[in-house]
Amino acid sequence: MNDAPYAFPGLERIFHERGRLAVCACLVANPDGMRFTDLQDACGLTDGNLNRHLHALAEVGIVASERQRGPGRRPATVVRITGNGRKRFLAYVDELEAVVRGVQREASAPAPRLAAQS
Repeated sequence: MNDAPYAFPGLERIFHERGRLAVCACLVANPDGMRFTDLQDACGLTDGNLNRHLHALAEVGIVASERQRGPGRRPATVVRITGNGRKRFLAYVDELEAVVRGVQREASAPAPRLAAQS
């Protein structure tokens, strides 16, 4: 039996922040990657915030970025989620869903009756 049923060890802290959650969700939905400015707009982040989150995610191998130049276009930074990052993020989402289902199940269960104190 687990001594700490609400410790949630499967929730990776790197994803447990609104900005990083948004970035990873967006990149999973766009597996070919996104230009920095498009990712910024999709997640509603400032340049500085997005840079900070991307740096944190890149340090642990969740995302990778590269400068690309399209035909007749200015260079742009393209950000992609790595294969390992995708796997880890989807495992995090599965764990988060289990937490939500557990909370909903417990919230709908009848409250235990407390023993009368003498």
